Amino acid sequence: MTEEKEEIVKRKVVVPGEVIIKGEDYLPGDWTTKEGDSIIANKFGLAEESGRLVKVIPLSGGYIPRRGNIVIGQVKDITFNGWIVDIDAHYQAFLSLNEFPRFISKNDLAEHYTIGDLLIAQVLGIKRTAVDLTLKSRGLGKIEKGLIIRVNSNKVPRVIGKGGSMVNLIKTETNCEISIGQNGIIWIKGENVEDELKAKKVILFVTEKSASEGLTEKVEKFLKENKTSGDKN
Repeated sequence: MTEEKEEIVKRKVVVPGEVIIKGEDYLPGDWTTKEGDSIIANKFGLAEESGRLVKVIPLSGGYIPRRGNIVIGQVKDITFNGWIVDIDAHYQAFLSLNEFPRFISKNDLAEHYTIGDLLIAQVLGIKRTAVDLTLKSRGLGKIEKGLIIRVNSNKVPRVIGKGGSMVNLIKTETNCEISIGQNGIIWIKGENVEDELKAKKVILFVTEKSASEGLTEKVEKFLKENKTSGDKN
């Protein structure tokens, strides 16, 4: 009985107002509320149970920044004390000179990042109409070369997979480095363009089938079929 419940909760597509599961022991997570002994969905998406916690992974809607998120953005302007960065949110973000990983002069801002540059950054804080970014963590900074693609930010958890299982599978099968922004912007860097395009194709397949049951198996089959067709060519 327990196994059957877990299957239903983990794979069921839900809509706002729908009862996901009933039981006094269950706790509401992201995009859910509890009414009586029922966990109710607040957003269209995939319901998932982790222990006692029940949450919904949204499958639609725009990016809502959260502190600690890793995002990929483009420099849109330079001010006297930092850079304005577009992160595909409702408002732009700001990278302060103080959040650069090492000391640089205010006069040298454009020598490090200029308009049009792409950055991997972390959300430091959120204000009413602005997002503050930082580069003071490992793996952050300017992106050079490679391929950039955009997906719905609400489908990012499916591209990453539990514990990174999906993205690690794609990395292994395509020989590419892949950095995923929580804002739905993804950087792919491979040894050649063919590998990068293959990784892009697989990621778009994941987002297209994000509401499907047995997604990992579908992706593995997709990879196998594409590898076979590639070998034939």
